[in-house]
Amino acid sequence: MHWLFLALAIVSEVFGSTMLKLSSGFSKLWPALGVALGFGLAFYFLSLALKTMPLGTAYAVWAGVGLVLTAAVSVVFFGQKVDAGGIIGITLILAGVLVLNLFSKMGGH
Repeated sequence: MHWLFLALAIVSEVFGSTMLKLSSGFSKLWPALGVALGFGLAFYFLSLALKTMPLGTAYAVWAGVGLVLTAAVSVVFFGQKVDAGGIIGITLILAGVLVLNLFSKMGGH
C-alpha cells in the first residue's frame, strides 16, 4: 500500500508544480489554489507512505520519478526543448534511484 501512497504523492507534487508554473507568481487564483491542493495532497500521501517505508527510499523515488514526470510535463505542455545534457542528467538521477533501492542498505533492504 505504501507504493500506492508514494505514487499518489508524486502525481500530486507534479500537479502542484505544474500549477505553480501556471499561477504566474500566484497572480492567478485557480492555479494558485491548485498549488496548495497539489502540495497539500503530496505531503499527506507522502506521510502515509512513510509509515511503512524508509525515508531515504521514499524520497529518492519521489525525487527521481517526480523529476522525470515534471520534465515530461514541461516538454509536452510548456514546449521545453529536450537536449542531450538533460537526458543524460535525468538518466543519471534515475540510475541513482535504482542503485539506492537495489544495492544499498540506505534503500531499506
